[in-house]
Amino acid sequence: MVEVLIRKYSEEDRASCRGLWEELTVRHREIYDDPTIGGDDPGLYFDKHLAQAGPEHIFVATEEGAIVGLSGYLVSGNEACVEPLVVRKSRRGRGIGTMLLEAVGNDLDKTAIKYLTVKPAARNVEALEFFRKRGFDKLGMIELFQDFSGTKWRKDAKLLGMEFEY
Repeated sequence: MVEVLIRKYSEEDRASCRGLWEELTVRHREIYDDPTIGGDDPGLYFDKHLAQAGPEHIFVATEEGAIVGLSGYLVSGNEACVEPLVVRKSRRGRGIGTMLLEAVGNDLDKTAIKYLTVKPAARNVEALEFFRKRGFDKLGMIELFQDFSGTKWRKDAKLLGMEFEY
């Protein structure tokens, strides 16, 4: 089996990380059946995220020198939020996401951060299962909204005995 290495982001990683960001955006387009998510060049949103998070809060996973995963976190007060966590589709299910998540956790062990959060898309069942299995089992803030766009929503979500669309 090929060894996966996790390391901090460097500027030479930008193009590969843009590609991973685009792959994440394509996944969101698929699960929400909305080809407009992320705009015409979704990879460029990585640059905005990098500026917001700071390169010191970004990790990449490499396999034989190629970047196959990306994770990072945003800090606000005594909380940090994992954003994003993406592994190339062809490399999923091999523990790379867990390794990236552990790198974030290890980085935060050296800080005064009290809470680490994740905000997966409501329809991304695979992500919800992944994070729950890794200890993200507390509910914090829940985002509710009204939709005036005519988007098709699924109707089988329940939370605390209440039904929601997602």
